[in-house]
Amino acid sequence: MRLSAILVNYHSLEPLAGTLAALAADATGLDPEIVLVDNSPGDGTAETIAARFPAVRILANTENLGFARAVNRGLESTRGEFVLLLNPDCEPRPGALGALLDHMTTHPRCALAGPRIEYPDGRLQLSARGYPGPMSFLFNRYSLLTRVFPGNPWSRRYLLSDWDHATMRDVEWLSGACLVARRAAIDEVGPLDPAFFMFNEDVDWSRRMNEAGWRVTYVPAARVVHRVGASRRRVAPRVVLERHRGMIHYYRKHHRPNPLMTALVSALVMTRAGVMLIENQLRPR
Repeated sequence: MRLSAILVNYHSLEPLAGTLAALAADATGLDPEIVLVDNSPGDGTAETIAARFPAVRILANTENLGFARAVNRGLESTRGEFVLLLNPDCEPRPGALGALLDHMTTHPRCALAGPRIEYPDGRLQLSARGYPGPMSFLFNRYSLLTRVFPGNPWSRRYLLSDWDHATMRDVEWLSGACLVARRAAIDEVGPLDPAFFMFNEDVDWSRRMNEAGWRVTYVPAARVVHRVGASRRRVAPRVVLERHRGMIHYYRKHHRPNPLMTALVSALVMTRAGVMLIENQLRPR
């Protein structure tokens, strides 16, 4: 088995069906095993997908395990030499999987390869980035400070926005929205850190791969459309809180211990979480 694809579902039936159809079309001739890890028991998604896509193997959880633990369950139940992580709202363009697998085959020290991720209108999503530092938690992709001061040095370094993202390049980390991983590297470095419920697990995984001597590479010849909608709709408060707890866990895990700086970063991150919770409540459902 050369390729295993793992998708994690949480109340995502409508985009998931389109993603599975696009995946099947692009995977023609690759004969991948496709596994859906269902984090939303009782909403009918698993039953609908089983009827419409009988080749998809479904692992049903009795509760929402979060992204990292769900992916790890998928990793344990698959055997492909390469593993595709694909969000249920990401649709590969024709040739995307082939380009990613070709890169992995010709670059045996590449652990993770990610595509050019685009919005439906073709605009670039900045999915290849630098490691977040203390200031990146304030000047990140979605922050108000990045929108107000887009040219600040912390945002530019974190988002790699001084680079046109048109050429292949080794990077510090890649978005887990669409990612091909090498099984041998996973066996050496380990799966996703289950302490991350959702968000930041891809940063941590990429960093651990890099620190173990593996390469993490952005491959723009592969293109994927990401139909992001969460930024405009209300999400569960737990999603906001877990995202920010993940930021704190990442900082404590990868930065030199300094009680004062850790306390300051934690306070700033949770203050940001409070602001985003208020903003979230003002969005439409």
